[in-house]
Amino acid sequence: MLTTQFLPGTPCWIDYGSPDLEATAAFYTGLFGWGFQSLGPDMAYGLCQVGDKPVAAIGSLTEEGATPAWILYFATSDCDAAAKAVEQAGGTVRAQPADIEGQGRFAQLTDPSGAEFALWEPGGLRGLGLVTEPGSLGWVELYTSDIEGMRTFYRTVFGWRFEDVPMGDYTYPVASPAEGDQADTSMAGLVQLPGGGRSHWLPYFEVPDCDAAAARCQELGGTLAEPAMDIEGVGRMAYLTDPHGARFAVITSSA
Repeated sequence: MLTTQFLPGTPCWIDYGSPDLEATAAFYTGLFGWGFQSLGPDMAYGLCQVGDKPVAAIGSLTEEGATPAWILYFATSDCDAAAKAVEQAGGTVRAQPADIEGQGRFAQLTDPSGAEFALWEPGGLRGLGLVTEPGSLGWVELYTSDIEGMRTFYRTVFGWRFEDVPMGDYTYPVASPAEGDQADTSMAGLVQLPGGGRSHWLPYFEVPDCDAAAARCQELGGTLAEPAMDIEGVGRMAYLTDPHGARFAVITSSA
């Protein structure tokens, strides 16, 4: 499960690149009940919070040609070395490592299958203040056109370990960081991308009531991409699209 220990190679931050920051903040605060704290007009970036704990962030799109999407950040103790490892493993560095004064160092990257992600080397900001609780990030999945290739890529870059978990008629590869006990630190799954789609990381946000969240999403102008479903031993989940077209999921995990 996700934790805030932020072992190297684990999800530690998530933010959204939006063409309309105010509209996006209104949608997600209305959906999840988040508070939103702007970092000021010069930053075009703000923190989404549950109480006083950051659970995500929303900012204006900065890359030319970029589309609205959630971007997942993985923890690293050396952003520059990790970015170089991405390149050497066949990925692309879209934005070279750079400092955010007093907070940390980051880089923006793309894996060889086309999924975008980022790196975070902590400074004053370690990462998310809450995970796996209502209103926070609960799980992540990589939808990719090349599952076997991405096993090799992320194992090379982050040292991830994989366990193939039976899920009915198919096998679900579950990733864990190089450090820690695999059963306690599993953090991501790999899913075969349907033909014609674009590889991407999909965030799952924990909610108290999956069906109510899916209905609320539609009331706020989003769409239901796939109806809510139950996965035995996991929980109930629904796949959604926000008003700008960005994909995400909600999950009410089993007790």
